[in-house]
Amino acid sequence: MSYSLAIVVPAYNETAVAETFHARLGAVLDGLDATSRIIYVDDGSHDGTWTTLRAIAARDPRVEALRLSRNFGKEAAMTAGLDAADADAVVVIDIDLQDPPELIPALVARWQEGFDVVYATRGERDGESRTKKFTSAAFYRVMERLSDTPMPRDTGDFRLLSRRAADALRQLRERQRFMKGLFAWIGYRQTAITYHRDARHAGDTKWNYWRLTNLAVEGITSFSTAPLRIATWVGVSAATLAFLYGLWVMLKVLIWGDPVRGYPTLMVVILFLGGAQLLALGVIGEYVGRTYAESKRRPLYYVDDRAGARPSPDRYPAPPGQR
Repeated sequence: MSYSLAIVVPAYNETAVAETFHARLGAVLDGLDATSRIIYVDDGSHDGTWTTLRAIAARDPRVEALRLSRNFGKEAAMTAGLDAADADAVVVIDIDLQDPPELIPALVARWQEGFDVVYATRGERDGESRTKKFTSAAFYRVMERLSDTPMPRDTGDFRLLSRRAADALRQLRERQRFMKGLFAWIGYRQTAITYHRDARHAGDTKWNYWRLTNLAVEGITSFSTAPLRIATWVGVSAATLAFLYGLWVMLKVLIWGDPVRGYPTLMVVILFLGGAQLLALGVIGEYVGRTYAESKRRPLYYVDDRAGARPSPDRYPAPPGQR
């Protein structure tokens, strides 16, 4: 049975790997009984990525390339690709070839069995340090415990979405986007395929520890209020300890006549309470900042240029908030 398939590929400074990726992806799509579209989204690259994608779109009629007006981030780039996709199934995949395009037929096979979301779970991970593997595994397990929305372990953005799952995801227009959480939040029938994740084919990773830490904070604050509860319990614990310590000091003075050691005790109490208060204010500030960003209702992205196959306006309406 023939079907339509859209492949969404975000890219940022990936000129070194774009041609190789497209050759491998094209070979995979040639073997599928599907009407295929490839949607590349250049997230404001500073190298020759856009030139390369334009050249690919010029020679391959299946390709549409979008160039965003600036670097909005990978989450926004994926959203732009999903907004442009109109197909029975949509696959999201990175361009760096750590996620093999050759796995797409297996994703399609599980979708044809009736699953709406088929996500690729990483088994072995090549080309990554032990520290990165440990911190990545720890993040997914922390999210599993903190979030009210169950999220699969060791799973990135590489996955297939059915039409109704993609339509549901397009309705979520929040500005602070953590796509891994949104993929899980929409629900529907989901299943996993485990695969061996390769090392990056070429170029350098764009995800340093600072960006990964910010993404982790984004994910935790977007899908859990646990930090606020923790701040509350830290405050309760600090108040309880301060009360018990004060009671102990009073008893020592009244019963044993032990003089109170003022300066060291006072400094410890002040530093402890001050640190606890600053921690609580920082956590509250993270949530207030996200609320402020959402209240401005800015568009998620702007498209600066297009190349290749162009959708008709009636078939691909502007996403909510950009009409």
